[in-house]
Amino acid sequence: MPATPALLDLDQAPNGAELLVEDILGERSFRRRLMELGLLPGTPISKAQVAPTGDPIELRVRGARLSIRRAEARLIQVRSATAQAAR
Repeated sequence: MPATPALLDLDQAPNGAELLVEDILGERSFRRRLMELGLLPGTPISKAQVAPTGDPIELRVRGARLSIRRAEARLIQVRSATAQAAR
C-alpha cells in the first residue's frame, strides 16, 4: 500500500507550491469566513508569496489572490497537489 502524502500546515508549505486544502481548523467563524472566500477542502491553492516580515501570506485561490495572517495559515492543513496526483 503506498504511503499517504503528509499533511502540513499552510505556513510550512514552500512558496510557489501547488497544494490541496485538506482541512480548516479553528473557530467556526474563522472556518466560515475562509469557506465563503472559496477555501474549501479539496480546493487547489498555491502559496504565492510571503511578506519580508513573514506576515501576511498571499494565496492564489480559484483565480483570486487572498492574504491571510501566518497564525491563520497554521490552521489550514494542506497536502502537495503533485503528491495527490501521483496516488
